[in-house]
Amino acid sequence: MLNYNSTIIEAKEFSDIKISEVEPTLKINLRGKNRDFVTKIGKELSIILPTDPNTSSGNKELNLLWLSPDEWLIYSNDKNNLKTINSLEDKLFNDISKTKLGSVTNVTDHWIMINLKGPKIFDMLSAGCPFNFNKFKDSKGAVTQTLLNHVDVIIHNKDINNLNLFVRRSFSNHLWLWMNDSARFV
Repeated sequence: MLNYNSTIIEAKEFSDIKISEVEPTLKINLRGKNRDFVTKIGKELSIILPTDPNTSSGNKELNLLWLSPDEWLIYSNDKNNLKTINSLEDKLFNDISKTKLGSVTNVTDHWIMINLKGPKIFDMLSAGCPFNFNKFKDSKGAVTQTLLNHVDVIIHNKDINNLNLFVRRSFSNHLWLWMNDSARFV
């Protein structure tokens, strides 16, 4: 992991929305198709790989998000130290990439994770997003990839009125400022 410098300075709290960055957490992109890949990931992480579109699975330490039929994003629930990140990445790399079952790519420095909480988060997101959140907001563990204020994002519905939003680091400050402005008017 590179030296971590965030463009997001502080958490913001509005009347019905709380916006905060959750960093640094481990984020690993997995790609693979065959049954051995799915079995190996399940054994290594003690999590069943989600195979249904726009779903997730997880345990106390990690979450797995379905991104496409052969792609998943792993992220940790807590801040990690460098030793933990490297050991999990090395283990997955040795068991998956080196054996040619699939690919393992550390994307920790690529994605910023922003946590959104509060009863008005879906109103704020709907102001700049074409996605219909009606079913999504009631589906714990649901995942979607969409545009928010013209920026590609991944949204994970952790619980009722509790989301994790992933945005590329290069767009994070722009989206952060937009969310702070939008939250004031919801």
